[in-house]
Amino acid sequence: MRAVTWHGTRDIRVEDVPDPRIEKPTDAVVRITATAICGSDLHLYELLGPFIDPGDILGHEPMGVVEAVGAEVTGLRVGQRVVVPFNISCGECFMCRAGLQSQCETTQVREQGSGAALFGYTKLYGQVPGGQAELLRVPLADYNTIPVPDEGPDERYLFLSDILPTALQGVEYAQVPDGGSVAVLGLGPVGQFAARIAARRGHRVFGVDPVEERRTMAARHGVEVWEDGDDTVAALRDATEGRGPDAVIDAVGMEAHGSGLVKAAHTVMSRMPRTLAKPLMEKAGVDRLAALHSAIELVRRGGTVSISGVYAGDADPMPMKTLFDKQVTLRMGQCNVKSWVDQLIPLVEDPSDPLGVADLVTHRGGLDEAPGLYETFQKKHDGCIKVVLRPGEGAPA
Repeated sequence: MRAVTWHGTRDIRVEDVPDPRIEKPTDAVVRITATAICGSDLHLYELLGPFIDPGDILGHEPMGVVEAVGAEVTGLRVGQRVVVPFNISCGECFMCRAGLQSQCETTQVREQGSGAALFGYTKLYGQVPGGQAELLRVPLADYNTIPVPDEGPDERYLFLSDILPTALQGVEYAQVPDGGSVAVLGLGPVGQFAARIAARRGHRVFGVDPVEERRTMAARHGVEVWEDGDDTVAALRDATEGRGPDAVIDAVGMEAHGSGLVKAAHTVMSRMPRTLAKPLMEKAGVDRLAALHSAIELVRRGGTVSISGVYAGDADPMPMKTLFDKQVTLRMGQCNVKSWVDQLIPLVEDPSDPLGVADLVTHRGGLDEAPGLYETFQKKHDGCIKVVLRPGEGAPA
């Protein structure tokens, strides 16, 4: 089969690799019909090389049609259309029953001290082959698939794999009071959906992003948009009676602009031999914290900062005096996809499209166009906000 594989910093290739097969009786194999490039994939593209091997298959936002099932799979049939959540969980352990599928005790990557295994996301999360491929082996397939109707475009359902549940969790964790206000920092795909969900709940939503195309898209969905700048915090305080928003959602994470010294350190580590870079990133890694520090500064006293953007440093400096003095609540974590899907399916199936899932994708291509589309997405060129790949299109003859 053809698959998108990692070969080094900014070196993404599409190659012929062995087809996946049923390895355990609880597995299924899914033929992928649509798969997205996530902002988290850009961390692999740029930074996390010490934890990934050349030839590893990327991608964790796939959907498709079941092609084969193991002997113990009871809830799926060949030919069924499914979305595949990005985290791999059992549905039966203490953590899963508590709604914390991202901490699944069955698939936890204990040797790395990490939570549940993820598709296509480094040794830190199990090094499981990902979904930017023609075929995907899905472990524990009865639980790690979301059956969806046969009719309707893939993009109606595809984002149930990651970014829609991640956005909903970010809003839930933000604990915005009825009639309250929330600022969303970063209007990439997760930020777009978080802002739309919050606006649909009747909250006043401020969207902050330096990229004009992202602000324009958010404004179409009832979001008050602001360009990220030196005076943004003061301006948003002025717009909220001098207090700041009741909640702030950091949908940026370690991709934040600013912190040039940290960015330079990231660049150096990404080019170091992995035997040297890996321990540095594990024990002394720091992130670009501009978005998080802005969130802490911006949120009103007694408010909540909800972190949906991914961070990877273990030596990040935090403004503990400010957090304590302002009595700020922090909530964060990898999304627990299956906990939110039941709320989201009626919304994505609603013909009125209340979350605007049809208004997100800006770039589409066949699998073999992935290297160029990774670069376009990383550089935010050509108004790129969300990329969807279709493995059945654009393959070489």
